[in-house]
Amino acid sequence: MKHFCLLLILLSTLFSISGHAQISKDSELFIQLKKTDSLFFEETFNKCNFDLLETYIPKDFEFYHDVNGISNREQFFKDYRESLCSNPDRKPIRKVVEESLEVFPLKNNGEIYGALQKGIHLFYIKEPNKEMHLTNIAKFTSLWNLENGAWKLSRVLSYDHKEPNKDYGLKFEANAPLPLFDSDTKIENLLKQHNIPSIAIGYIENGTLKQVRAFGVQKQGVPVSTNTIYKVASLTKPVAALIALKLIENGDLQLDESLSEYYTDPDIKDHSFLSKLTTRHILSQQSGFPNWRYLNDDNKLTFEFEPGTKFQYSGEGFEYLRKAIERKIKKPFEQIAEEILFQPLDMNDTHFYWTPEINENDFAIEHDENGKPIFYNKYHEANAAANLMTTTNDYAKFMIYIMNGAGLSDDLYLEFLKPQVNEKKGIDRNLGMQLLTELHNNEFALMHTGGDSGTKAIAIILPNSKRGLVLFSNSENGMVLWQKIISEYFDQTGEEIVRRNLE
Repeated sequence: MKHFCLLLILLSTLFSISGHAQISKDSELFIQLKKTDSLFFEETFNKCNFDLLETYIPKDFEFYHDVNGISNREQFFKDYRESLCSNPDRKPIRKVVEESLEVFPLKNNGEIYGALQKGIHLFYIKEPNKEMHLTNIAKFTSLWNLENGAWKLSRVLSYDHKEPNKDYGLKFEANAPLPLFDSDTKIENLLKQHNIPSIAIGYIENGTLKQVRAFGVQKQGVPVSTNTIYKVASLTKPVAALIALKLIENGDLQLDESLSEYYTDPDIKDHSFLSKLTTRHILSQQSGFPNWRYLNDDNKLTFEFEPGTKFQYSGEGFEYLRKAIERKIKKPFEQIAEEILFQPLDMNDTHFYWTPEINENDFAIEHDENGKPIFYNKYHEANAAANLMTTTNDYAKFMIYIMNGAGLSDDLYLEFLKPQVNEKKGIDRNLGMQLLTELHNNEFALMHTGGDSGTKAIAIILPNSKRGLVLFSNSENGMVLWQKIISEYFDQTGEEIVRRNLE
């Protein structure tokens, strides 16, 4: 009777507030509970951290399950040890559907003493040498209480359990890719909601390309595919950086020699900083150049500070390096790229500009914020800072190559990884990419973004855990989905990556 009464109290509390709007998902309380839920279940349910479990579960804890009955704290701990964490070769994994989360504050005299959190969670089974597969879907309601400033999980209801192929619009085969959010239809609806024609996703796991997925259309009436070609803007820069590093590895270029030995732009031929500019300065975004000279009133290139003294993002720097490399190697940049990078990695659909090999019917046309097509130019000259055309498949190959050492010597690869300059709080620059250190689970990330009008792209790798993501979208609004997808695949590490970029 006691359990039944407590359940009635919890349900009546829930129903009494369900007519009111949930708090904003941008609110401090919502974010705080989302992080608390994520940490709690990731560490305790998924990783069997019993010590942490004990700190979250109060003495009067009760768990209500529509199939397995009612458990108090003692029974819950017993089931936890004997069922949930007893067999590492067949481990249940819980994931929350972030889009489903709702939070309702509980107050007394205007002061928050707790909160109800509602949502949908998914349960998988993880076995050695097998795909993790979805086994169950359920709704949950959690009662969190504040005790001395700390959140305690006082009551949990887990109910409406269903097999994945019987509800929520999910249909799974044994080796089908894991859904995004609670179902793939969720992301399709989000694309429509935000006027995003398409998004293509490459997911790297254990150092190999695990999934290539595509949603939406590359242009009206033409569905996007895993072979769709996107223009990826500044994701060109990491490719150009690696080409330079490969030339350094081969002895054809030096990291710290003056580039004035090979090329001098007429606009800066008499500048006192000319001889100080090196490949290192350009790859680490310390060239001293503006992003583009056309942004200056006189449309001329100039040094805005001494190279190597601070960070400033510059496309001009990478173009300067390209011209210096072409002068020294005496080959077009596209040809150099084909010989030392694209052909060895079988990046057959990657080009610096439009070539006869590109089928225009495979191209994802850029779209504005209203989902309207944008006129696009066909470039016919290489640009080391922008305009690269590639597929998620090809760019994922490139990121895996970087993850596995990029064919560089140990010394040069370590130099590539090393922070060269701080970009902003929590983000440094290495030789060609952004570097995010001290992430969750002792992880670090290498990342770069790309954005032109009507196209948005991002590529991330987590070298320690051998995971990565490549996201391409032919939309001005493409960034809207980044946070959701990165968090879906990378959990807390992904949330931290997004947060640092937004700060």
